[in-house]
Amino acid sequence: MSISPHLPADPMPSYRAVENLIARYAELVDDGDFAGLGVLLADATFIGSGEPVSGRDAVERLFRETLIVYADGTPRTQHVTTNVAIEVDEQAGTAVARSYVTVLQALPDLPLQPIAGGRYRDRFERREGQWRFVERRVCINLVGDVSRHLREAAAEK
Repeated sequence: MSISPHLPADPMPSYRAVENLIARYAELVDDGDFAGLGVLLADATFIGSGEPVSGRDAVERLFRETLIVYADGTPRTQHVTTNVAIEVDEQAGTAVARSYVTVLQALPDLPLQPIAGGRYRDRFERREGQWRFVERRVCINLVGDVSRHLREAAAEK
């Protein structure tokens, strides 16, 4: 059996590769791996509540300066991504995705609780056979107690 030359270089279906990138983002944030986030979003523009940032170093710096990290090296969060909808244009080598995010946090003196909820709007491109983020737009519209997650909120408390 021969492989069709028209299939993407990546043997994984494109929608699954994109979905894996979305999941990888959550893992890296929750692991406190901000250098890894810089790599993951190296070709992307990250748009959150502040000025958009682009490039590996700027993304890494944004997360280091924004999130509180605890003794275990993590922000003690769990980002749960749901309602993931992905649309792939194989011919153009592009994809868009939209999803919901719920951020949970627990600390020894803070019971497990949701601290934020919102949506992601993402754009992706396939370059050299690999899917990559080109834009992550974060819109948080439900905010709980983020004073132990965001440095700015902690400073205001």
